[in-house]
Amino acid sequence: MVKEIKEQLCHLEDQDFKKFNQNLLPGVKNIIGIRMPVLRKLAQKLAKEDFRTYLSEAEQMITGDSAHEEIMMQGLVIGYAKMTIEERMQYLDEFIPKIQNWAVCDSCCMGYKFMRKDKATWFSYLEKYWKSREEFEIRFAVVSMLVHFTDEEYIGRLLEIFNYIHHTGYYAKMAVAWAVSVCYIKFPEETRKFLLNNDMDDFTHNKAIQKIQESYRVERKEKEELKQLKR
Repeated sequence: MVKEIKEQLCHLEDQDFKKFNQNLLPGVKNIIGIRMPVLRKLAQKLAKEDFRTYLSEAEQMITGDSAHEEIMMQGLVIGYAKMTIEERMQYLDEFIPKIQNWAVCDSCCMGYKFMRKDKATWFSYLEKYWKSREEFEIRFAVVSMLVHFTDEEYIGRLLEIFNYIHHTGYYAKMAVAWAVSVCYIKFPEETRKFLLNNDMDDFTHNKAIQKIQESYRVERKEKEELKQLKR
């Protein structure tokens, strides 16, 4: 089944988009070149069919060296298919270590709305990933949190976690910076206090402030005040 899906993916190749993606994803060598709406449509269709056979084969046949779109498909189907929490966790544990770039990570996390239906369970599940030593496992957890858990109930715990994470990887740092900026936009008072006193490295701290300043949802006066908090 995985081979059949790959054949379908290859038939959907868009050379112009392939070149665009190669520029957008430096270091990612195996790119077919398929636009996200097309990938999502195919994943949604597959999720309504025999997705368990597909995901079982994907566990063995799709690796971190597979085509970018093959890895993306595996992650998307996990999000779209109807299954038990236990099944989804098992499939995610097989998929997450294969993530090798921000596009696969972020595109899949954005679609994992199932996390909002049982927040306590999924927030607990993410702990092993934000405590990981792997750059994209950390990013997976952080992006999932910023998309699905930035609310009144979790804001305090999110800021504690972002303060805890220390990783040298660029994409882990940028995920934390992005997450802190989202926290500021939604909860400015709590996040301002955090920015006044935190243990983030200087790069991540300053990037978080930069991202806040780039937001059209933040007043100019606030942006000027935030400049004083840069290190």
